[in-house]
Amino acid sequence: MIVYHNNRCTKSREVVNLLKEKAVKFEIRNYMEFRLSKNELLALLKQLNMEVSGILRTTEDAYKLHIKDKNLTDEEIIAIILKNPKLIQRPIVVWDGGALIARPIEKLLEKLNLKN
Repeated sequence: MIVYHNNRCTKSREVVNLLKEKAVKFEIRNYMEFRLSKNELLALLKQLNMEVSGILRTTEDAYKLHIKDKNLTDEEIIAIILKNPKLIQRPIVVWDGGALIARPIEKLLEKLNLKN
């Protein structure tokens, strides 16, 4: 299991703490520090079964500056995301056979049968 994690995100920290509490083995991928390649981002979108627009954080300044109200191709949006990884929704959790954006955290609990 891999958690695509941003240390500055409360929800991302909650997921990491939950998985530790439940003794689930996982790796952390700090995509802010170690940025995703284009191929990694495309593979992540495929695992999530999402279009690139589904992974965007539309409240970020980078979204408003570079994407909002612009007629951009997916390729152009991907290039912007790669330069501005803060635009990626988080946390993203990937495991054998699945992936999801763990917001709210209950989605992850249900998917992995981790409810109490």
